[in-house]
Amino acid sequence: MGHQLPTAQRERGVELLRDPATNKGTAFTREERDQFGLRGLLPPRVFTIEEQRERALGNVRRKTSSLEKYIFLISLQERNQTLFYNLVLDNIREMMPLIYTPTVGQACLEYAHIFRYPQGLYVSIEDRGHVAEIVNNWQEDDVRVVVVTDGERILGLGDLGAGGMGIPVGKLSLYTACAGIDPCQCLPVMIDVGTNNPDLLEDPLYIGTPRQRARGEAYDALIDEFVSAIQSRYPNALIQFEDFGNQNAFRLLARYRDTVCSFNDDIQGTAAVTLAGLYSSLRVTGKSLTDQTVLFLGAGEAGIGIGDLIVAAMQAEGMTEAEARRRCWFMDSKGLVVAGRTDLAVHKLPYAHEHPFIEDLLQAVETLRPTALIGVSGMPQTFTQPVVEAMARLNERPVIFALSNPTSKSECTAEQAYTWTNGRAIYASGSPFDPVTLAGRTFDPGQANNSYIFPGVGLGVVASQARIVTDEMFFVAAKTLAQQVTEADLATGGTYPPLEKIREVSLAIARAVAEVAFERGLAGAARPQNLSAFIQAQMYVPEY
Repeated sequence: MGHQLPTAQRERGVELLRDPATNKGTAFTREERDQFGLRGLLPPRVFTIEEQRERALGNVRRKTSSLEKYIFLISLQERNQTLFYNLVLDNIREMMPLIYTPTVGQACLEYAHIFRYPQGLYVSIEDRGHVAEIVNNWQEDDVRVVVVTDGERILGLGDLGAGGMGIPVGKLSLYTACAGIDPCQCLPVMIDVGTNNPDLLEDPLYIGTPRQRARGEAYDALIDEFVSAIQSRYPNALIQFEDFGNQNAFRLLARYRDTVCSFNDDIQGTAAVTLAGLYSSLRVTGKSLTDQTVLFLGAGEAGIGIGDLIVAAMQAEGMTEAEARRRCWFMDSKGLVVAGRTDLAVHKLPYAHEHPFIEDLLQAVETLRPTALIGVSGMPQTFTQPVVEAMARLNERPVIFALSNPTSKSECTAEQAYTWTNGRAIYASGSPFDPVTLAGRTFDPGQANNSYIFPGVGLGVVASQARIVTDEMFFVAAKTLAQQVTEADLATGGTYPPLEKIREVSLAIARAVAEVAFERGLAGAARPQNLSAFIQAQMYVPEY
């Protein structure tokens, strides 16, 4: 349900209008205007939320750039969050690319120059010893989901320092829009340990700490202090680590996953949504998961996370771990990840197979003969026409997932994939692409958007009060998501359900995740008789 109006003793008049959680703007009734001292502070006509939504939608559409639309929407969120979420949910396909990828990438690049209002907590390296005080400054007493970044690896854009705050803000907007997590229970956090981006360090308007990034003991101590402060004030909160650099992302996940209710969306969420896309593709190809050979371009957080979940899924279907790992191959910036290399990071070693080194992606495709090619490199146009045509020559229905974000970083476009394969590609991308018409047939390409996974996982964790988040939860989330794809979706090229069904999808995933929590003894809540109804009753609905 939506938020109730405050009592007259709490907020009145202008103060009430400035609270985004309870502000209704011109939708305040005449009785409410009298009760809360609003008469004369608003235009006299009372509007419905539907009428307000139409006005806001017109304002969005009149903006001439995606960034200007983003700025308007964020401003709306800051003054009337109920109307903001009502608008987003009613126009989810149009609004999703504006409040998150790809537009959020441009917003983060320019964050210091479009900054208007702080929407979360900023914890800097200079705050060591005082982080609990900062967390206690947050106005809400019942936070259930925290999204935190240190801004080092924002999408495929790299180190954007404090400008990375746009990512937690955007992710939490999706938690609310897609899964109904109450916005008052969401906390975005920017851990500012500096930046190594010279453009930001030279920018007089940069909002972060103008210093080189802290590393080592000082960094770890700050993160530990932050996690402890969150656990102390918000013991039921889920912590989502987002867009950390590779050298910290894997370490932090390993450090906290077994003792803190936490996960890394770039590693685990991306893995689950990609596995779901693979499950959907199998319904088209008629093959089994254990028949697949997957070649990844990119061996960072996303790629290794996907590989690990595919291995777990193959093991669930009867393969040994060694056999399953042998079905996953990785290309990094140097070339094929093989056992003979001496320059490999620790997280790549499980996939360093005995094989001659190959430097070129096309040669790797020709040699390894993959059934699926997955791009998580952040390097645009690396799935060239010869590469895609080779995939089509080797496979009747080649699986080509170009997952790098934002759109400008995609390994190939939907139009390229369909054109170069004569419409035979099973394609998905990280950011949205418009439908493609080829030889009289229209393809609506799937978007492997993490918003299909993490909001539902979070809702299941919050509803069950799970103490930790396990790989099994992401595995069942992937299987549940794939089950939501219809034959009609597959017929038009969709490997994921329509965004318009996102709340229905999130509820199904939340139920599956909560089931795991209850069955494994990880839940703090008592198991209800009707789990779906129990979860649905907790979902925020943006209505007055």
